[in-house]
Amino acid sequence: MIFRAFSLAACVVAAGMTASPVEARDTDQRFFQRIEGSWSGPGEIVAGKYKGTKFTCDFKGATPNGSPGMSLDGTCRVGVFSQQMSARVTRGGRSYKGSFLDGAAGKGLDIVAGSVSRDRVVFTLNRKQLNGAMLARLAGDNNMRITISVKVDKKLVPVIGMDLNRVDSVATGTVKR
Repeated sequence: MIFRAFSLAACVVAAGMTASPVEARDTDQRFFQRIEGSWSGPGEIVAGKYKGTKFTCDFKGATPNGSPGMSLDGTCRVGVFSQQMSARVTRGGRSYKGSFLDGAAGKGLDIVAGSVSRDRVVFTLNRKQLNGAMLARLAGDNNMRITISVKVDKKLVPVIGMDLNRVDSVATGTVKR
């Protein structure tokens, strides 16, 4: 199924941080707070068996109380077919851990590492022999671009791209339609 490819590739390479642990947590938390709210937009599978497949996703982003992290819950659609999507990520020590869908033990992926900078987050993804990365970059307060890549012959190859727009008033006080 089309979403099998999306599920295996969806939710990167950890980058070092030079800030102190307290400063890093504050920077991380600010980034995740910018993801809170409702997001919607198109995506496309850009490599592999389902290359060229276009889909649309709707997500709600939230942050957990306490440590930095996020949850995204929503649905992605191709025509009349839809697939529930979810991701949970929390800071554990100096990195991030979590799961996409039900994790690698189920039909999803494990998030095994990650890092946050001012306007982007990078998570390392794993499922058995599949290794990959997800990069989410905030292009302002109302646009988030997500690229999901998988490792092929020691190179990260982009597989899925999404361009999500904010559809609520969390960041800007305006409503987009």
